[in-house]
Formats: sequence, structure tokens, C-alpha cells
Amino acid sequence: MREALTAAIADIREEDALELTQQMLDAGEDPREILEACREGMALVGARYEEKDYFLPELIVAGDVLKAIAEIVKPLLQGDGEGADTLATIVIGTVEGDIHDVGKDIVAFMLDSNNFEVIDLGVDVPASKFIEEIETRQPEIVAMSGFLTLAFDQMKNTVAAIDEAGLRDRVKIMIGGAPMDDTVTKYIGADAYGTDASAAVTLAKSWVGGS
Repeated sequence: MREALTAAIADIREEDALELTQQMLDAGEDPREILEACREGMALVGARYEEKDYFLPELIVAGDVLKAIAEIVKPLLQGDGEGADTLATIVIGTVEGDIHDVGKDIVAFMLDSNNFEVIDLGVDVPASKFIEEIETRQPEIVAMSGFLTLAFDQMKNTVAAIDEAGLRDRVKIMIGGAPMDDTVTKYIGADAYGTDASAAVTLAKSWVGGS
């Protein structure tokens, strides 16, 4: 069923995608499996966009499909540490030139649910805004999201700007988004990447000594 959901998202069949999401939940599937199908489906959407099979309208509609799925799934992803002390502060945003927010929003939600203070800068965030928030908020972690491979250079530029501002050694930097991997992480100059929202939480906890 997960493969069917991935295909429905990739083909931008909203009604089918929502129906499959509900069927997976009714069958007792882990909500994180749904998020993984979303990630895989959006990776295909991104590939079709870069191959010019899809254009901006298709990206917008695909984003709307994911938002609808997220509204169903997010309430089932609450952490179990409610009321515990804040582990760390995280500044998160989608880098300049990229307006995709669904994946970022899910990661921010999961981090917040696991006792991180999350400062969400939104989408199309310039390097100067990340620097301003690091100076003001003094976070332990910066998380940058990008959906398309076009975001690679902007992420690299943002990390370089943080370094030039003398702030790089103050923060750990994670990146996320469908096309990210170890090679991209090294190219950008980030510390690590998260394959999904759960991985981002695990990574963040490992950096600040959370369990």
C-alpha cells in the first residue's frame, strides 16, 4: 500500500492519496511509513520537474496534496516527553529560492513534539536571515530544508555565509529534503542530513545529549 501511496503522490492524484493514507492508518500502519511514502513521492515529483515533465503548477498542487496528508498524520506523531525540559533550540527554514514547506513543517512539528524549541523561519529564507537568527537566538542547531537539487548551491552559500560571519563553530547544521545524501552533505559543508522527520529528531538528540 505504501508503494501505491508513493505513486498517487507522484502522479498528483489527491483523492487517491488521501484515501490510501486513511486506509494505511485504518490498517494500523506506522504514520512514519506514510511520511516515507510522501518523501519518496515528492522525490519523484521533483525529478519530473527537473526533467520538465512537471512545471510550477504541478509542484504547487503536489504541495497541497502533502499538506492534506500532513493534517491527517501530524496529530499521530506527538512525542512522549511532554512537559520535559527543552533539549535545545533549533532554527529551521527552507533556503532562499525554494518555497516548499511541507517536509520542513513536519520536521519542525516532530522536533517541537520532542522537546526542542523550534524557531521556524518559513520558506525562501536568505542566508542573512539565518545569520541574524543565530546571533539573536543562539541556537545549538540550524536545520535547512530544500526540495530540489537547485537548493544545493544556496545551502552551500548559506553555510559559507554562516562561516564568514564567525558563527559556524557555534552550531551544528543539518540538511533535509528528498535529494539529500552524504555526498551532498559534504558538498554543502553541513554536519549531517536527515532522511526523514524521525531521523532529524534522532540526529538532533544525538548532538545535544538527548535520549
